[in-house]
Amino acid sequence: MFYIEAKRISIVILGALLNAASLNFFLIGANVYASGFTGAAQLLSSIFNDFLGIGLSTGILLALLNIPVLILGWLKVGKGFTVYSVISVFFSTLFLEILPLVSISNDIILNAVFGGVIAGVGVGITLKAGASTGGMDIVAMILSRLKDKPIGKYFLIMNSLIIVIAGVLYEPENALYTMLTLYVTTRVIDTIHTRYEKVTAFIVTKKTDELQKAIHDTMVRGITILPAKGAYTKTDKSLMYLVVTRYELYDLERIINEVDPDAFTNIVETAGVYGFFRKD
Repeated sequence: MFYIEAKRISIVILGALLNAASLNFFLIGANVYASGFTGAAQLLSSIFNDFLGIGLSTGILLALLNIPVLILGWLKVGKGFTVYSVISVFFSTLFLEILPLVSISNDIILNAVFGGVIAGVGVGITLKAGASTGGMDIVAMILSRLKDKPIGKYFLIMNSLIIVIAGVLYEPENALYTMLTLYVTTRVIDTIHTRYEKVTAFIVTKKTDELQKAIHDTMVRGITILPAKGAYTKTDKSLMYLVVTRYELYDLERIINEVDPDAFTNIVETAGVYGFFRKD
């Protein structure tokens, strides 16, 4: 249990570091905007500085923008998910303030592409670990759970507003490079984070009732329970059969390790599900 949580927190912190590095080393210097609330905070920082003469950093604005969305995530997505998102937002803000603003390349295309790739990896591994980088990640996660579609598509739709504002207030060319960054980011996110794919879990356990209750306390998923017997030990057991999303695998693994560490679990790919499958 401790190892799983420590691993998840480490991945969240690494994702925050990659997100900050993409901004401070590539995107901010090139005046190209990132995806999500990070890009929104970056754009607002430019607006405050260029039009109002107010020097507000991207990190501070990122933290402020995330407050209402983290509350929404607490209510709609889950407390555990939101706690890790808070950790991600905190370290993203910290790294944005600590890392220096440097320009590794003067080529705006290289900055747009590499910044998008690094940001996509940061967001992708964070989502894959069962957390988020906050902001639009949470909004996109809620929509993805309702519609059962790839999460990257919602990033692309919601980020179009950033592109439009960047094109109106600044050079239209920068808006096009921002579009390139957002496209690269969403493709990388969908490659790493395949939340919309479903898997089937077969769990052989002696603690059927306890495990069933623990699963239903955390997620709303139907479970089919079949009698089973060990071929070697001749011990009576139960086979629990359920379909979950990849995102929920982290919670399922944690529950099994807590309730019955001796359970045998087999996870297989699911090509499709016909019939009722709860999406919210």
